[in-house]
Amino acid sequence: MSGGPAARRGPGEPEPWGGVSPFSIKTKLGALVVIAVLITTGLSVIAVHTKTELRFITVFSMIATLLITQFVAHSLTAPLDEMTAVARSISQGDYTRRVQENRRDELGDLAVTINAMADELEAQDRQRKELVANVSHELRTPIAGLRAVLENIVDGVTQADPETMRTALKQTERLGRLVETLLDLSRLDNGVVPLKQRRFEVWPYLSGVLKEANMVASVRAGIATGSGSHTRTDVHLHLDVSPPELTAHADPERIHQVVANLIDNAVKHSPPHGRVTVKARRGVLPESLELEVLDEGPGIPKSEWHRVFERFNRGSAKRAHGAGSDGGTGLGLAIARWAVDLHGGRIGVAESERGCRILVTLPGLPSVPS
Repeated sequence: MSGGPAARRGPGEPEPWGGVSPFSIKTKLGALVVIAVLITTGLSVIAVHTKTELRFITVFSMIATLLITQFVAHSLTAPLDEMTAVARSISQGDYTRRVQENRRDELGDLAVTINAMADELEAQDRQRKELVANVSHELRTPIAGLRAVLENIVDGVTQADPETMRTALKQTERLGRLVETLLDLSRLDNGVVPLKQRRFEVWPYLSGVLKEANMVASVRAGIATGSGSHTRTDVHLHLDVSPPELTAHADPERIHQVVANLIDNAVKHSPPHGRVTVKARRGVLPESLELEVLDEGPGIPKSEWHRVFERFNRGSAKRAHGAGSDGGTGLGLAIARWAVDLHGGRIGVAESERGCRILVTLPGLPSVPS
C-alpha cells in the first residue's frame, strides 16, 4: 500500500520530508519514540539538579510514556475496530456501511479502499438483483403464452391446427432467443469466446449480414402475424462501403454479432418504411475499420448515452410513429459492446442530425515498428 497523502498529491508535486509523509503511521511512531526519549532525558536532568532519587524519575517517565503510548495506540486501533465492523457487515451481505475517511495516513488510504470495495460490491449486488428480476420478467411472458396455448389444446378448447402451433412455436423461439443471448453474454464475460481474426472483404461480408437480417425478419414476421410483435419488414436496409474494395482484420463471427444486433435495434426504433444505413470506412491503422449504423427513429437523449450498452437497458425513448413495444431483452447492445471490447475496439453513440448513430471502431492489425 502506498503512503497515504503521497497517493493524493497531484502530479509534479515534490515528496515531503524526503518521501516520508508527516501524517503517516511511521512518522507518528517515530515521534512517539522521540518524545519518550525527551521526557526521560528531561526528567533525568531535573533529577540531577534537584537531587531527586532515580527511582522516582523512572516511575514518572514510565507513566508519561505509557499515557502518550495509550493515546497514540487508541488513535490507531479505533479506526481498525471500525474497519473490522464494516468488513464483517460486508461479509454478511450488508453493503451499505462505510468507513469514515477523515485520516491522512495509511489507515485513511485503507478506509478509501474498503469504501471503494463496498461500492463495487453494492453495485454488483444491485446488478445481480436486477438481472434476476429482468430475466424472470422476460421468461414469464413467453412461458405464460406457451402454457396457455398448450392448456387450451389439452382441454379441447382449441385444436392443434397450424395456426395454434405457429403461436406456440413463436413463444418457443422467443424463449430460445433469450437463452441464446444470455449464454452469449455469459461466454463473453468469462472470456471463453476465442477470437478467430482474419482478413476479409467488407462489402460482400456486410452484404451477407444485411441479407440474412432481411430473411430472418421475413420469417419472424410470418410467424408473428397479428401478434403485435416488434418484427418489422417495412424498414429498408442500405449498405454504404467506401472504398468498395475495403478490407478489415477481425473475427467475422463476432463482428456479425455486433452488426446484427445494431441492425435489429435500429429497425425496432425506425418509423414505418424507414431506412437503416450501415456505413463502413477505413480506419487509421492498417486493416482497421470504422462502422456506423444509422436509423431515422426518435434518437437517444444525450443524458442516456452512457447507459445504452448496459444489460437489460431498453431506454426510455418511445418507439417512433407507434412502432409499439418490442418485447426485447435489452441484451443485444450489451453483447455488441462486449464483442467490440474483445477486439480492443470502441463502440458508442455519436452525434447525429436525425435518429440514432452508433459508431464502432475496430483496431485491425497492430502497428509494426520499422
